[in-house]
Amino acid sequence: MSDWRSFWDSEHSIYVNARHKDVHYREIADQIAAFVPSPTARVLDYGSGDAIHADRVAAVAAEVTLCDAAPSVRAAMASRFAGNPKIQVIAPEDVAALPDGRLDLIVTNSVAQYLTEDELTRLLAMFRRLLTPNGTLIFADVIPPDVGALSDVTALLRYATRHGFLIAALIGLAKTTVSPYRRIRNTLGIAQYTEAQFMKKLTDAGFAAERLARNMEHNPARMTFRARPV
Repeated sequence: MSDWRSFWDSEHSIYVNARHKDVHYREIADQIAAFVPSPTARVLDYGSGDAIHADRVAAVAAEVTLCDAAPSVRAAMASRFAGNPKIQVIAPEDVAALPDGRLDLIVTNSVAQYLTEDELTRLLAMFRRLLTPNGTLIFADVIPPDVGALSDVTALLRYATRHGFLIAALIGLAKTTVSPYRRIRNTLGIAQYTEAQFMKKLTDAGFAAERLARNMEHNPARMTFRARPV
């Protein structure tokens, strides 16, 4: 396993149990749904992961496109939502082929850390092209340079306590020390940005941007940005 795509396409234990996975994707779906501007909106969840509650977003939008780089994840989503005509599942290369101005809302959560700076620049340029003039980009869970493993552990334990899977979280943290995730993260590293650095990436890509008061994910030390084309 030599890259992040291979990791996400494999069996992994990022979610410590089914309760963790369910709560995570339910909360993310509800937050995405809150950003949907109207019932006619076309939404892209880029780097969606399993998105097991995407139907909650589809309930308030006209169209929801789920995109993930891992083929096994896409196959599972396509099967799960085969009966929902509002939801489609596509690969990253299919997103690049979408027409200009196609989307009203793009959300990408917990993706920036796995991209090189050049990859992020290209992704933002594509998002700028795909959004309508009044569209919105939500870029969530960006990691500042001063936020490390201790912050992640503390945030997970608080989250687990609140949602009733603390014991599973403690066991999961112990397993993480020898997990493929830790090994590949140590090998490849992750990208981190200050607020000013990420704001500049957004403005250089043609957006007017702001940092939101609350991160979309459970770690409040990480950052979520809202951006609109200018």
